[in-house]
Amino acid sequence: MTGFEMTKENFYQFTNGKKYNTIYADPPWQFQNRTGKVAPENKKLMRYETMTLDNIKALPVADIAGEKAHLYLWVPNALLPDGLAVMDAWGFEYKGNIVWEKVRKDGGPDGRGVGFYFRNVTELILFGIRKKSAPNRTLAPARSQVNLIRTMKREHSRKPDEIIPIIEACSQGPRIELFARGVREGWDMWGNQATADYEPTWNTYANHTVAESRKEKVMGTRNEREIMLCNKTVSYTHLTLPTT
Repeated sequence: MTGFEMTKENFYQFTNGKKYNTIYADPPWQFQNRTGKVAPENKKLMRYETMTLDNIKALPVADIAGEKAHLYLWVPNALLPDGLAVMDAWGFEYKGNIVWEKVRKDGGPDGRGVGFYFRNVTELILFGIRKKSAPNRTLAPARSQVNLIRTMKREHSRKPDEIIPIIEACSQGPRIELFARGVREGWDMWGNQATADYEPTWNTYANHTVAESRKEKVMGTRNEREIMLCNKTVSYTHLTLPTT
């Protein structure tokens, strides 16, 4: 059995035939720029393993989607076509997006993003409904919800906690997060780091992290800046999976 076949088996065992009306996912996307200094698959960074596009598409997400399911799918700007392809493969129809604008403490754009053509300060959530489920609108609070959130970045790849109450207000349960970090009340969390004692395995800047509990100061970055690790933080990450 290949690593991906084991992942699919684990997926089926975890969901156990349950159907979800809200599916929230942040796949471990694989960038083609393998030598990029900040690409997740850069082995020197030791952040997390990525999955091929074909393997992400092959996850049996359609099998756990309720008749009126909504999908919230994170995708980097550079991989927008891949995100749309995954949404289609999972059995969903694209309807809109939510933009995350990454800001500094002073509220200005955080210009430390990467990109070959523009300096990225945004990331996208693609929103879709299950195919052939129309009419399948969001809940009433969504009528006044703008499709923009402005928050500071946290540790690498972690998405803003502020999106969770928005999703909960706009789409009904049951809810599941795929490739999850930590645990969350009222949600099913699938991922190899979906545990209550999850901690980031890499250093993160103090002004980028909102920790809900104890923090430790750690010295030792390349330029000897003071950085901070979040301990016992309920957060989210990518599932570390074999890609073969």
